[in-house]
Formats: sequence, C-alpha cells, structure tokens
Amino acid sequence: MSKRDYYEVLGVAKGASDDEIKKAYRKLAMKFHPDRVSTLPDKEKKEAEDKFKELQEAYAVLSDGQKRQMYDQFGHAGVGGNSAGGGGFEGFTGGAGFEDIFDVFGDIFGGGGRRGGGRNPNGAMRGSDLEYNIQITLEESAIGVEKEIKFPRTEKCGTCDGKGTKKPEDVVTCKTCNGVGQVRFAQGFFSVQQTCPDCHGRGKTIKSPCTDCRGSGLIKENRKVKVTIPAGVENGSTLRLTGEGEAGLNGGPNGDLYVHVTVKQHKVFTRQGKDLHCEIPITFIVASLGGEVDVPTLDGKTVKLKIPEGTQTNQVLRIREKGIKGLRSVLIGDLYCHIYVETPVKLTDTQKDLLKQFGESSSGANSPHHPKSASFFDKVKGFFAGE
Repeated sequence: MSKRDYYEVLGVAKGASDDEIKKAYRKLAMKFHPDRVSTLPDKEKKEAEDKFKELQEAYAVLSDGQKRQMYDQFGHAGVGGNSAGGGGFEGFTGGAGFEDIFDVFGDIFGGGGRRGGGRNPNGAMRGSDLEYNIQITLEESAIGVEKEIKFPRTEKCGTCDGKGTKKPEDVVTCKTCNGVGQVRFAQGFFSVQQTCPDCHGRGKTIKSPCTDCRGSGLIKENRKVKVTIPAGVENGSTLRLTGEGEAGLNGGPNGDLYVHVTVKQHKVFTRQGKDLHCEIPITFIVASLGGEVDVPTLDGKTVKLKIPEGTQTNQVLRIREKGIKGLRSVLIGDLYCHIYVETPVKLTDTQKDLLKQFGESSSGANSPHHPKSASFFDKVKGFFAGE
C-alpha cells in the first residue's frame, strides 16, 4: 500500500510554517492518541492507532528542517534510507524528530515529554473540553434564561470506580515497557522512543479488565446539565461550565464544557449592543399632520410614540430605556424607531379627487409643502443653466 503524502496526513499546505505544522499535529494527535480511543470498539481503536502512528511519522519528518527539505525534493524516497535496525516506522530514518513529538505531548497532557525520563504513566491527565451549540430567542437574551441541555461525554466508570478493574491486585506492571510507558528501539544510528503498544503509555496492564469499560476506567454516558444564560448575553457569546467536559485519566480533573450561544433572528427587532431597532410604518396623513402611534416593545407591551409634523421616511425617533440591559451592566439601552411613510394604494375616485385638489393647491414655485422636491428641482434648473 502506497504511503500518503505527509502534508495530507497533517492536513496542511506544502508551504505551511513550522508553527502551523505543530498546531495541526497537536490537534490530530490529541484526537487519535491511544489514551483517548481506549473506549472505542476494537476495529475503530485499531484504525485510530494506525492513524496515530501515521501522524507521528509525518510529524517526525516535517518538523525537522533537513528531513523536510529532502522530502520536498525527493518525496518518501528522500527520507527512506538508513533503515537498519529492528521495528519502527517505514520510511523513518532517525529519532531526532521524536524529541519534538514528546515535547508536544508534554504541552497537551502535562509533564515534560522525554525530559526527565519520559511521561509519567501514572500521572493525572486532564479530560478533554467539550463544545455545545444552543439557540435562544431575543426575548430570552434580554431577561436571561435557564436551559437544560443533554450531551454525551466520557465519565468515570461506576462499576470499577475508574480503576479499570474491580480487583486492585489485577493491575500489574507492564512487562513490555517495565512500567515506563515508553519503549525504545534502534533505528539506524539512533535510539527511538515511542508509546508502549501494550499499555498505551500507562505503565500498567490489567489481567481481568472491567467488563463495562474494558479496562479503560471510562465509559460514555448521556449527561444533563442546566445552563444559566445571563440577561444581556449577545449572539456569538460563549459560556464556560467548569468541570463539565470529558473525565480525566488517572484521577485527573474533568475538562470544561463551552456553550456557544446563538440568538435567533427576531421578526420585529434587531439588536445593536444594548439598543434595539425596528421599522415603524405610518400613513402619509400622520406623517404630514403629526400624531401618535403604538410601538411594540420586546416585553410584549406597547408604548406611545409621538410623530412630529412633517416626518419623513428613514427618519429615526428614539424611545429611551426600551432596549436591553447590557451584560454585567445596570444601564438599559434605547429603542430606535425607523420611520417608513407608506403611500396609500387602492384609492377610491373620491380620494383621488381630494388628492388632486391637494396637489393643485400645494404646487407652484418655491412651494413650502415639499421643500426637498423644490430644492431638488432648483438644483436641476441650475445644472442645465450652467450655474
């Protein structure tokens, strides 16, 4: 079976920077690390382990400037020599890149990678963070709301109390790595270290594993949590629920749950910070003579809005303190009403005659009834007159 392109394995472009390569490796290694997939069915676990080895091989080459240059120039053949020695990854010619690999795992899981003799197999490992997307209404965002959410997460196995077995004496030191959690093998002129394939880096194996969690100490469960969404929360906000993420390993703390809030689009109002905006249609009679109209508010009530004489389309009128209280603020925003003057349709003959009479009485040069129209036509006349 032909090897995949190393850049394709890490999901980066050929011109990716060293930092981009390291970040891509960190993300994928976290996903496919043996400790993270130990609860999966055997077939999926084997696929994840193969993927993890492929990631290690790709990163070992692309994180080393000299090897990467050879790979870019000659492909897999450029890094396929010097393969004397037993075991190892096909095409891998040295162990220098593995120093960086274990440094990366030191960043992810805690500890110092290879420094100080390798990762402590019995050390506590923090659980992974989880994310959840939730939708709320604009009304709920204004006053705050409590929502119950349900999601799957990895939890400590209740049958074995997270120990992987009911009998403590069944937990024994791994014979393959002698409890170190890492194994070394010769690769050309180098000594290469990798995670023990039998204990997956834990340093311990279980003779009679728990039948519920298969010895991992972890099990998938559906979790229900009540999320308190504070008043004033905005679209795109993220709330963190400490300790509601995946269970940790070896007594490590849980990860966190990040809840991403989406505020649904409202039929009447739009929000800008603490302020609300809405469009208010009025008749040309009210726009001309002035008057009052009922304006809806977000709390389901109405408030009177005074319309001045001569109000025009797109004019904005403000109603104070009918907006939203800001997050962690006692101040309330305003409601901005964008006026739309509606032209009447389906007029009767009588109404048309009345409008014609009004039009005749209000026409003429320098009419005070339509100042913008008069100003516009004055400009047009001046343009053609060359003024």
